Amino acid sequence: MGDAEIIPIGTRGRPGRATGTQPSSAARSLAPKSAAPKSTSRPAPKAAPKPKPTPRAQPKAKSAPPQSEQPVERPPVTTDLPTRAGGIPVADWLAAVQGAAAEVFGADWEPQLARFLAFLRRRVAGNYRIDEYGFDQEITERFLMAALRPIAQKWFRIEVRGIENIPTDGGALVVSNHSGTIPVDGLMTMVSIHDEVGRFLRPLGADLVFQMPFVGSMARRSGATLACTEDAERMLSGGELVGVWPEGFKGIGKPYAERYKLQRFGRGGFVSAAVRTGVPIIPLSVVGAEEIYPLVGNVPSLARLLGVPYIPITPFFPLLGPLGLVPLPSKWLLEFGEPIRTDEFDAGAADDPMLVFNVTDQVRETIQQTLYSLLMKRQSVFS
Repeated sequence: MGDAEIIPIGTRGRPGRATGTQPSSAARSLAPKSAAPKSTSRPAPKAAPKPKPTPRAQPKAKSAPPQSEQPVERPPVTTDLPTRAGGIPVADWLAAVQGAAAEVFGADWEPQLARFLAFLRRRVAGNYRIDEYGFDQEITERFLMAALRPIAQKWFRIEVRGIENIPTDGGALVVSNHSGTIPVDGLMTMVSIHDEVGRFLRPLGADLVFQMPFVGSMARRSGATLACTEDAERMLSGGELVGVWPEGFKGIGKPYAERYKLQRFGRGGFVSAAVRTGVPIIPLSVVGAEEIYPLVGNVPSLARLLGVPYIPITPFFPLLGPLGLVPLPSKWLLEFGEPIRTDEFDAGAADDPMLVFNVTDQVRETIQQTLYSLLMKRQSVFS
């Protein structure tokens, strides 16, 4: 074809309109954006495309709310609802803590806590009583007895017999055998009498006990005093229940092969105190304490160097170190014998050495025979 006249679309056949180099607005709206406009004239040189300006976002006009629409009322914020800062209300935390305390300490944990706080207040304020010997009844009952009771009931499973021979009031002297390498039997006797009768046993201790820094102070607080005739007579005259272990270190430090064989009872000073004050003597036999620390050896030279009666060697100490100090869980039997009356003796009988010796021997033989009887009835060491 030859050169033909091109009539642009949208000119209604009239070639006089939009015949320039640029298409009309109608043609531009129909042609694709990438297509170049056709022209009969020679093409002009291409120019570099100019960057298109980025259109600016026009802010949307806020439409005014209709006059008939009323503002929405929101509920007030309360502390019972969880907030973003706390997460869980304080009331829920308190309820959880109270429930956990009731599960662990029992339903009456709040009165117990109140009593404990009152106890602390009295101790801080100094509103408590200590007798002339240093005995602190409140500390002994609340802490010492509470600490010893699980050991007596769960570990040694102590069985008490003849507890009716302990008087409920008035002075009395409890005389017991001594054993165990470490004198645990005295502590177990104290907690057993307190739980069964409700009385505090006032032990008579050796000089070495009160020379030890911490042990001596605790012994005084728990009611112990020096094993001398003067203190024993004053306590018995005051209506106290006094305990004595006449074997002393010879009893607790004897070898395991000599277990349950009573050693010498000294010079009978405890009998003189009982006869002079006229109080009954109650023999006590303890079975089971000999097996908690079986003594198989001793180091006398080291004991003399340290100033102690003996250095014990057991099957577990010092081989296992501190673990060897854990006592074996033997089964314990405590039997209180019939009281031996001393109020029938004449005045001045306490100064008669033969009478004191006879009463001392009677107490010793009663304890020894009871030990043999209990050993015959015992099935095994641990049951």
